Amino acid sequence: MRLFAILSPVLGAFALAACSMSGDTQATKEAPMVSPLLTSADAKDPYSYAQPEVARVTHVALDLALDFENENISGTAELDILAADDADTLILDTMGLEISSVTDGENQDLPFELGAEKDGMGAPLRVTIGDKRHIVIAYKSGPDAKALQWLSPEQTAGGKHPYLLSQGQPTLNRTWIPTQDSPGIRQTWEATITAPEPLAVVMSGLSGGDPVSAGKGRRAFSFSMDKPVAPYLIAIAAGDIIFQELGPRSGVWTESVMLEKAAAELVDTEKMIDAAEALYGEYRWGRYDMIVLPPSFPYGGMENPVMTFLTPTFIAGDRSLTGLVAHELAHSWSGNLVTNANWSDSWLNEGTTSYFENRIIESLYGKKRASQERALNFAGMEETIAEKGSDAAITALHLTGDDASPEGGASGVIYDKGAAFLHTVEAIAGREKFDIWLTSWFDRHAFEPATSAMFLADMRENLVKGDKELEAALLLDEWVYQPGLPANALRPDPAAFAEVDKAAEAYAASRRVDNGLWKNWTSAERLRLLSKLPQELPDDELARLDSDFGLSASGNNEILFAWLKLALQNRYEPAVPLAEKFLGTVGRRKFVSPLFETLVEQGRWGKPIAKRIYEQTRGGYHAVTTGTVDEIMLGGD
Repeated sequence: MRLFAILSPVLGAFALAACSMSGDTQATKEAPMVSPLLTSADAKDPYSYAQPEVARVTHVALDLALDFENENISGTAELDILAADDADTLILDTMGLEISSVTDGENQDLPFELGAEKDGMGAPLRVTIGDKRHIVIAYKSGPDAKALQWLSPEQTAGGKHPYLLSQGQPTLNRTWIPTQDSPGIRQTWEATITAPEPLAVVMSGLSGGDPVSAGKGRRAFSFSMDKPVAPYLIAIAAGDIIFQELGPRSGVWTESVMLEKAAAELVDTEKMIDAAEALYGEYRWGRYDMIVLPPSFPYGGMENPVMTFLTPTFIAGDRSLTGLVAHELAHSWSGNLVTNANWSDSWLNEGTTSYFENRIIESLYGKKRASQERALNFAGMEETIAEKGSDAAITALHLTGDDASPEGGASGVIYDKGAAFLHTVEAIAGREKFDIWLTSWFDRHAFEPATSAMFLADMRENLVKGDKELEAALLLDEWVYQPGLPANALRPDPAAFAEVDKAAEAYAASRRVDNGLWKNWTSAERLRLLSKLPQELPDDELARLDSDFGLSASGNNEILFAWLKLALQNRYEPAVPLAEKFLGTVGRRKFVSPLFETLVEQGRWGKPIAKRIYEQTRGGYHAVTTGTVDEIMLGGD
């Protein structure tokens, strides 16, 4: 059977038996779901110290206290272990954790050793478990836990209370949870978290109900995730936040002063869930709640199960940027339900999700918006491939070498080439057949890790089905394993931006764009125009564009970012104060890094500006953002 084919021979019988634990685990406790472990060479994760084929974590139970004064998390992590009979050592991933003790289920000390630190990976924690299959680790997060961002009251919208948020993907959760931090080692989990009143805590698991008093002005919150997930999907946030229901299974958390705008922007969430289910089957996580975080959050969104984390920069007032929400929702199938086994196949998460996102947008908002957003992404992919080189290994979907690192790859490939691949397969095979196959892929591999090889094998077995003509037309291996863009790529419909492209061409002669056109254009059309204008413009033309279209006053952060990038690359001095304000209030890496890079590229004009702004803003960014910008600033010296 298939499970035996992909499971380690040592662990397969245990997994199929739903993890029969040794005697030190309570016999009355219901055994959690256990996912299969892939042991093929292409599924191994070189960025984890774990040896899951010997001993693996299947369940994590956290009992932690949030300390805002000292900016740390402390408590215990209880781990359930599935191991070979003769295994006596468990290896975990840690980064900066202060380990106090490791005990078994009977409170007996177990020997442990923290190995040498390795840049980007942290240190292995080796625990001598003997025949024990349940351990308790007492620990505290270190002062530089990169997953965690502690915000002062002044950095929040409300301005009265501190805030905590986490970002674990790709390998940062080892800075606050001692576990096997690899996407292919899925785990169930539960947590009890205490925090000072009046702060509320949310996590990427189902809530256990209202908080209870924990004494000394603190409250305890409980959560559980009974479905095995990749460990990077365990997330936490705490602050002066409140909740508003959006539908029977959806709602939003955020600070009270942001709630009305956030809820209005997210009004279509329940419809999105319905549309996603109509496309690719049941939503299997129960609730779909979201939290709109402070603007320092480094990503647009993070697909944490049952609690999507969102940047406030998607709030435009007209729901024109809610493709972000569709993307994070789609991850509930591609990425959360079926997860790349390691980071060489990140496209399985992001490319499939980007395709799925576009199908949700088409279902809710029509083909015009979907085709325009696809065209923008396709153009971004072409730009990336041109920049990297069409023969560069980084432009293949399946990554190798240093490109396969957790932070490797290029979004124009992982997201956009991955989506282009699936749009092409859909067009050649036919939408009806493709949708049936993709739904069945999610069903067959629900709550499991996957690789590119598995994906293609499944496609050949259940979509191609031996049709040699179809196989030849799809160029499957070329798409996944070769660099560049295959010749059969389905290109966007030129009509999607025909009017905009005509206006951009006319600009070369008239140096004007009809303001009436701009006012009637969608967000995607406006972004297209800004990308198609001459990229070298004098001050007077930049001033006129800003005056005609109100670019500096745009409430759409994508448009504002595109304008600032265009202005800064032309050394447009009037844009500098706005850029400084923008970089001082937004921490989203997608916006922050390119603007600093643009400034640095301007040499003697831009480097001093970049340095001055970064000295002021760096402390407000998450480690994910500073990690990228630090390299940009160093590279500019």
